[in-house]
Amino acid sequence: QVRLVESGGGLVQAGGSLRLSCAASGLTFSSYTMGWFRQAPGKEREFVCAISWSGGLTMYGDSVRGRFTISRDNAKNTVYLQMNGLKPEDTAVYYCGAERPKSSSTWSVIAEYDYWGQGTQVTVSS
Repeated sequence: QVRLVESGGGLVQAGGSLRLSCAASGLTFSSYTMGWFRQAPGKEREFVCAISWSGGLTMYGDSVRGRFTISRDNAKNTVYLQMNGLKPEDTAVYYCGAERPKSSSTWSVIAEYDYWGQGTQVTVSS
């Protein structure tokens, strides 16, 4: 049974930082692309960032590039999201996803992901 468990969310003031973690089990973690998405109230889930199976390639959404950093530790089956310079508009539930690499992968499309975590709430106050 595959499980992705996010943690590290919370309440932070604008300009602050948080580090999210996503611990994976039940899959060969090092074979999967890992992504972070977020969903704000009343909005669709949107792509935040993703990282290749090896950690050698990353991709970021325009709204977070330069502020957020994705990384992974394949020995710990965990992917991280370091969020700096947080803004109120970053407030959302953050989800991690695991995608079995495909030749047509774009990394930013929800439907490409095979597994999802339950999400962790991030709230940024102004």
